[in-house]
Amino acid sequence: MKKTIAAIALAGASTAALAHTGAGPHTHGFLDGFAHPFTGIDHLLAMLAVGAWSARQQNGRWLPATFIGMLMAGMAAGAAGLSAPGLETGIALTVALLGVLIALAARLPALPAALMVGGFALLHGNAHGLELPQASSAAGLLLASVMLVHGGRLLGRGSPALALKASGAAIAVSGLAMLSL
Repeated sequence: MKKTIAAIALAGASTAALAHTGAGPHTHGFLDGFAHPFTGIDHLLAMLAVGAWSARQQNGRWLPATFIGMLMAGMAAGAAGLSAPGLETGIALTVALLGVLIALAARLPALPAALMVGGFALLHGNAHGLELPQASSAAGLLLASVMLVHGGRLLGRGSPALALKASGAAIAVSGLAMLSL
């Protein structure tokens, strides 16, 4: 129960999607990059959800590394000025779909799960790379991302199934709400 309350408190402390181009001025330092995933509800929920969902997958131990690796690739593309089409919509959909997967306790084979999580990470990384292109901010962002995905994994392992499913439903609703913003 304490872990569920901690996850809800983290989500409640987040603000609207600030991890995107034009969201506001950034100093582009390590601390700015580190704070970035904690201050945007879309990225916070996605990273926690990837970790939580991966904890319940049969071969899920590789999913966090896949997510972080592809997050880095997306960040590099964003830092190079490449922007994925429909980026904001895609990010909101990743949050919604991850929530649905958790709510349904869906299990996928390893390859489709890795491809899906990798695609999600590319989108999130692209948004981060567009907003925080400097190496110092990227390092901070990656450290925070690793912490959030690992934290989600701990929540996924330690939470009762019903609480995790309810959290997944709330994440899915949050993702759908982001689509209307």
